[in-house]
Amino acid sequence: MTNVTFGEKPVTLLGNELKAGDYAPDFKALTNDLEEKSLSDYKGKIKLISVVPSIDTGVCSIQTNRFNEEAKKLDNVQVVTISMDLPFAQKRWKEVNQVESLEMLSDHRDGDFGEKFGVLIKELRLLARSIFVVDSNDKITYVEYVSEVSNHPDYDKALEAAKQAE
Repeated sequence: MTNVTFGEKPVTLLGNELKAGDYAPDFKALTNDLEEKSLSDYKGKIKLISVVPSIDTGVCSIQTNRFNEEAKKLDNVQVVTISMDLPFAQKRWKEVNQVESLEMLSDHRDGDFGEKFGVLIKELRLLARSIFVVDSNDKITYVEYVSEVSNHPDYDKALEAAKQAE
């Protein structure tokens, strides 16, 4: 399992670590309108899943804005940001930041995504910063578990993986 720290202190990630070549597990999360969404709702599309601890922090905000801008340039790629933030907070943040090119999902209700993707931080009930690129057949082609939750992911590698996925 990848070692992850939060504020340079080790944290425990619940669930199984996923790797490129694994099939992405189906999950349930909530839209900003409190509707349930799952991986199967994006069937046939490439998915770039950007996982952030809390949208109201600097790095998470930068990460989500960056992927929102990049999403405009990607064909047949659905960009999804997922966090434990309440759907209402995500909706407010999205409106304030004029984010229109990606979908935000909340895992706050069940932590279903977090456990299935191995990113739920046991000690904090937050999601560890990570990126998953899932091809149109739901096979994972790229994974990054960011080793220190407060650090940025490798945007360029994630975007290149999304462009290469089929």
